[in-house]
Amino acid sequence: MINHFYKTYGENSSPVRSFFAPGRVNLIGDHTDYTGGKVFPCAIDSGTTLLLRPSTDGQLHLASTNFSERLSLPITHRDKLPDSHWGNYPLGVISLLAEEGFEIPGLELLYSGNIPNGAGLSSSASILVATAFALSKILTTPHTLIELAHLAQQAEWKFAGTQCGILDQFAVAMGKAAHAIELDCHSLNYRYVPLNLDELSLVVTNTNQRRAVSESAYNERVKECETALTLLQHSSNVTCLGEVSPELLKHHVTAFDDDPIALKRVRHIASENQRVTEAVAALENNDVQRFGELMNQSHTSLQQDFDVSSNELNALVQSAQSLNYVLGSRMTGAGFGGCTISLVARNRVEEFKTTVAASYREATNLEATFYIVQASNGVREVT
Repeated sequence: MINHFYKTYGENSSPVRSFFAPGRVNLIGDHTDYTGGKVFPCAIDSGTTLLLRPSTDGQLHLASTNFSERLSLPITHRDKLPDSHWGNYPLGVISLLAEEGFEIPGLELLYSGNIPNGAGLSSSASILVATAFALSKILTTPHTLIELAHLAQQAEWKFAGTQCGILDQFAVAMGKAAHAIELDCHSLNYRYVPLNLDELSLVVTNTNQRRAVSESAYNERVKECETALTLLQHSSNVTCLGEVSPELLKHHVTAFDDDPIALKRVRHIASENQRVTEAVAALENNDVQRFGELMNQSHTSLQQDFDVSSNELNALVQSAQSLNYVLGSRMTGAGFGGCTISLVARNRVEEFKTTVAASYREATNLEATFYIVQASNGVREVT
């Protein structure tokens, strides 16, 4: 990649620094992060590499091996680019750091990612966190990794238009090899849980059905959850939906008599939080069978109560769940397309890929793509 950097920007005496931020996959606990609930993600071994050095002209230069367009902007540039432009992610981080009072120097930045865009594996969070971490090192800012995750989240809100929770950025910043992260998104209490999967593999399957989260129903779900919380607070003292257990919901179900959609949304959140707790316990007890069952239940809830699945995701999940060597399968991430995550017997992975690909092709006329992922470390400088 260094040759690509020199081809893009030329060679000079300034050292080029290299950083890497992974993507992430969420094993269970979706659409619970922005409601203050629990999630269980891990960083993965695919991600974004960022090379940078000071620019000779004091300008901000952005380039990517994944996109043809290069940008050269004044270092004082603070305006958004057109919607869906990849440059909004680094610009968002740079703008927020400038707002905090840090003097941004002229820079040449080159990004290269191997996470499929729009697949739901946090390619955007990977770019954001890579940028935030790299600039924190260049500027010697006092930010912790968790503070950088928050900064990246704010940048996505302001520059990409997605009202995301903290899950993606936290996992990308805080990932640990061979571990997943049990995270309470309200308190930000977290702990690392070993992924002892023995003879099992985590297989991500991409629908290759493109989605645009900021233009989709994602923000609508956020608003529906805000409405549900307001309704629930008429009869309870909960401060976020993440505090709602299935038992509490039963006691206050009449709060949703006039809004059955809000009831469905809360029912998913309450049950999904419980599933995360049970799934972590199952994993720690080496009960991978139970872990897989909870994955299956999670997909049903996301499909029926949260309405964020798609025909393509359902086709993949149904095909995977029909195989006796698959312990569990579910959509992962925001939904509306993207990927599934399946727990597959390691010695049957190739058979899984062939079988599911054929079934999916017949159901949708689309070609699925498969990735065997490993839980990996979070953002870091590469020396």
